Amino acid sequence: MAEGRTAGGLDLGRFLRWDVVVAALLIVVFFGGAGLSPDFGNTDNLSFALGDLGEIALIALPMTLLVVCGQVDLSVASVLGLASALTGALWDAGWAFETIVPVVVLAGVVCGLINGLLVTRLGLPSLAVTIGTLSLYRGLAYVLLGTEAIAEFPQQYADLATTNVPGTPVPYPVALFVLLAIVTALVLHATGIGRSLFAIGAQEDAAFYAGIRVKRIKLVLFAVSGVVAAFAGIVYTLRYGSARADNGVGLELAVIAAVLLGGVDFDGGKGTLGGVIAGVLLIGLLRNLLMLNDVATEIQSIVTGLLLIVSVLTPRLITAAGQARARRRHRDPAAAPA
Repeated sequence: MAEGRTAGGLDLGRFLRWDVVVAALLIVVFFGGAGLSPDFGNTDNLSFALGDLGEIALIALPMTLLVVCGQVDLSVASVLGLASALTGALWDAGWAFETIVPVVVLAGVVCGLINGLLVTRLGLPSLAVTIGTLSLYRGLAYVLLGTEAIAEFPQQYADLATTNVPGTPVPYPVALFVLLAIVTALVLHATGIGRSLFAIGAQEDAAFYAGIRVKRIKLVLFAVSGVVAAFAGIVYTLRYGSARADNGVGLELAVIAAVLLGGVDFDGGKGTLGGVIAGVLLIGLLRNLLMLNDVATEIQSIVTGLLLIVSVLTPRLITAAGQARARRRHRDPAAAPA
């Protein structure tokens, strides 16, 4: 009998995949939450929960591509904060909002390129680089605004960040996320670029000798990460109606937790975007459920941290157990199922 199948021919491996497990947990949390809190399952609350994770969901898309490629960008929340501070500073200086948006997005490109150039041209590890730029970009945000908060942005743009698509409970930022998720899924799972990302994450040297433009791809991914984080900073600013240098502090942990919880291997080369989307939704619903039950923000941070540990540890334990079973079968073929 083939490994991983029961006598009835059921493919157990398919159902033991981590992204499938996360999707099942999402269903359990949804129905469990509806049972614990009467307000959890109503349309208004679910719309609020979706809107509350909009920036996390947007940033998780390029982060997925980076982690699949064996890289990481821990500066995304600081880029978001810098974008928010720049938005506020330019608005306070009298700039038109239509001019502010492309300038802020361009600043995100620059931030991403700085990360990418340090990684690709100097050969520095992305973890160390983006820990450094995390502090750098947040510091620049404080240089721009200090502890000041800028408010009263144009209502027509604020509405785009806070209201739903007409006739649906889906906020506009989440609708944008859905469109970008479709594009990202196609790129990752249905194009040569996606296959290159998996190849680089699995074995970078082999990918390079196979003719893949490794450095160029990494540089582009960091630039895209900077663009999306900056745009998320604009959305965040409009949604809360306040530009502050400390906006988005700690958001990178929720993004990384969602990506790893979705089954993307931190070492690169493995993962699905569907799993990441399930991870984003799972974290969002858990946060919302905790808020409805008046759980302190500190406890919510602890839950996110525990999810991050579990998402890294559990798949490795499953892999180690599978390898151990394979070694036992190799040593004792008679013990393998008929």
